[in-house]
Amino acid sequence: MISTNAYVLLSAILFTIGVVGVLVRRNVIIMFMSVELMLNSANLALIAFSRARAESDGQIMTFFVIAVAAAEVAVGLALLVSIFRAKKTTNIDDVNTLKG
Repeated sequence: MISTNAYVLLSAILFTIGVVGVLVRRNVIIMFMSVELMLNSANLALIAFSRARAESDGQIMTFFVIAVAAAEVAVGLALLVSIFRAKKTTNIDDVNTLKG
């Protein structure tokens, strides 16, 4: 049986990869994927602690996090399409405003 420490370590590694992806990459799509990776690492930690305590609170909270992540993707991709139509780029450094 895999210990809770292993799940928490994996969650921390995934969260760190997500943070590095948001801070280093300038492409909006990569940044959204990195944010999703951070949310999924938080879900993994919630599930691990829920399993360790033999309660379902963490699993219920994970469903709420997944719902928020789905809404974030829908709104974020709509904004991305809007910006891409106006600027023809998804690079954050090239996008200052929607005008011009």
